[in-house]
Amino acid sequence: MAARLGAGRPYPLGAHCDPRGANFALFSAHAEKVELCLFDAHGRHETDRLPLPENTNGVWHGHLPEAYPGLLYGYRVHGPYAPEQGHRFNPNKLLLDPYARDIVGELHLSDAHFGYRVGSARGDRSFDRRDNARVMPKCRLIDDNFHWGDDRRPRRPLCDSIIYELHVKGFTKLHTGIAESVRGTFAALRTPEVIDHLRHLGVTAVELLPVHYAVDDRLLLERGLRNFWGYSTIGYFAPDRRMLGGGDGEFKRMVAALHAAGIEVIIDVVYNHTAEGNELGPTLCFRGIDNLSYYWLSPDDSRRYMDFTGVGNSLRMNHPRVLQLITDSLRYWVEVMHVDGFRFDLATTLARGPNGFDPNSSFLDALSQDPVLAQVKLIAEPWDVGEGGYRLGAFPPGWSEWNDRFRDDLRRFWRGDGGVIGAVAGRIAGSADIFRHDNRRPSASVNFVIAHDGFTLADLVSYNAKHNEANRENNADGANENLSWNCGAEGPTDDAAIVALRNRQRRNFLASLLLSLGVPMLLAGDEMGNSQSGNNNAYCQDNEIGWVDWSGLWQPGSDLTTFIRRLIDLRHDRHLTRDRFLDGTAIADGRKDMTWLHADGAEMTEADWHVPDARFLAAVFDATRQPLMLLMNAHSEAVTFTLPETPNIKTWHVRIDTAADSGFSNAVLTPADQLAVQPRSLMALVGEEA
Repeated sequence: MAARLGAGRPYPLGAHCDPRGANFALFSAHAEKVELCLFDAHGRHETDRLPLPENTNGVWHGHLPEAYPGLLYGYRVHGPYAPEQGHRFNPNKLLLDPYARDIVGELHLSDAHFGYRVGSARGDRSFDRRDNARVMPKCRLIDDNFHWGDDRRPRRPLCDSIIYELHVKGFTKLHTGIAESVRGTFAALRTPEVIDHLRHLGVTAVELLPVHYAVDDRLLLERGLRNFWGYSTIGYFAPDRRMLGGGDGEFKRMVAALHAAGIEVIIDVVYNHTAEGNELGPTLCFRGIDNLSYYWLSPDDSRRYMDFTGVGNSLRMNHPRVLQLITDSLRYWVEVMHVDGFRFDLATTLARGPNGFDPNSSFLDALSQDPVLAQVKLIAEPWDVGEGGYRLGAFPPGWSEWNDRFRDDLRRFWRGDGGVIGAVAGRIAGSADIFRHDNRRPSASVNFVIAHDGFTLADLVSYNAKHNEANRENNADGANENLSWNCGAEGPTDDAAIVALRNRQRRNFLASLLLSLGVPMLLAGDEMGNSQSGNNNAYCQDNEIGWVDWSGLWQPGSDLTTFIRRLIDLRHDRHLTRDRFLDGTAIADGRKDMTWLHADGAEMTEADWHVPDARFLAAVFDATRQPLMLLMNAHSEAVTFTLPETPNIKTWHVRIDTAADSGFSNAVLTPADQLAVQPRSLMALVGEEA
């Protein structure tokens, strides 16, 4: 390899091959020297240590002749180790390139990865001189050339989308129809067995839990567990190699196959924090490159990190180079990897400034004006754990948000709580009380009852309390209040009546979700009765607890795929995907676009909304000439409902009845007929014009 570097260029950041070798560029505003470290093919021996010769506006850069795809490298960054000033440089620690597009090797944390002497009486003020290079993952130089063929993005409007959240490994690991060698990888997601299932279900987009390079927490490893979900990322350009069964290009081949099936790919991204933890965490990348620039530090003590995320640190998104890193990463995944959108974990942190959350923050402004990123799906988890962190409804136009109010209000209703019909009506109608501002529309609300974080649908109706003992934290982790109801027994039971009620409740939740305004999101495995045995925080369970059990597809009462597909078809047929709020506005023939009805068929009065023990709702979506009626009865007894006498409607056809074992009905009724809505059930009827 060449003995020295040429000057190279400060842009683009990262390592990029060209016909003459490769250019390396790394931002560090406070470094005194940056060394490019090269390694043998196995990453065990450091073969060269070459200072980057130029610094342009805080970017250290150099050109390495004879560099080639596959070359392994890392950085050592020199500067002051002065934690009280916010500086934690330690050239004894090999560092990852923040722009690395491939990272090889798993990180097994040892004391050598820490910039200070672990156990020293001086704590993080001490300085560790051990070299960690031998046991540190290495960056790998790659060539991004890939033949995409005729790949076309589906470009489906968000309002027309059905999102399906899944973990790549967890979703495919136990699928016996997939070759064992590819289960748990990106390759498994492009198999006919998976794609056919998604298409049969009616899914239009998969939302993948984090796919960026992530590391395992030391404490988890000591407990014999893994950071399964992957929310401890450290490489924002590199796919997690644990999912790369097919090597280079496997992620792209997966995307191309899903696109060919009309399915979009949304990825969950964790830009709010990194895997380096707080001031007592390891030095892996950003901390050793330029701690003062990358992280929010306490204004009162620069040794300490401001933690809005609950995991020790928060990325300082209002620094221009940090913002550049994140927007460059996003564009890379859109332009090079062809993803269709992003779900931003703890998105409030990304929009924080010195005074807290800022809807006009540099991050939000940057994405809204970016010609690439403004055209993809942007979904916020609109909260973090910092002061003022809950910001549901506060993100600007162009963004959608996870609506946990939908989750909680529907859970309370179907659990049988009284006095929540007004809140539930608002969720069914698109949560206008939250999102109807600044020309935002119902698609701003991503509705969900179940997500990866919490109970599965089967567990929601089977457990009153969490059972997280397998996480080895004495059941202290995870949410304590889940608004769940076990239907009469905790956990598995052979009681036929309880099993039947649980199945009905599952149908109730799915029907409520898929027949509401907004964008519905399903959790992988809920359609087949997947259970985590009451674990509501399976982030560390890389085993049968965290993996989807596909056997429910063949067990009576467990498979809801046909029911879900029928609901999705009904959703599209009744135009619930129209991206406008329905609020009782008068339309043709004296009708209203949406009407809420009392059980006697009359329109609800103001007093009706405030009955403390009310547990029945009836709504007519009348935006088309074939209206949809929803009847929702969370009472423990049947409710007699009188069909309204509507001049333009000749008959009402029952399409969905969750009280039936199949969830379907073919009953035909006429106006003024009385209908018994069974206990804890939902019915959907379609009107036929006179």
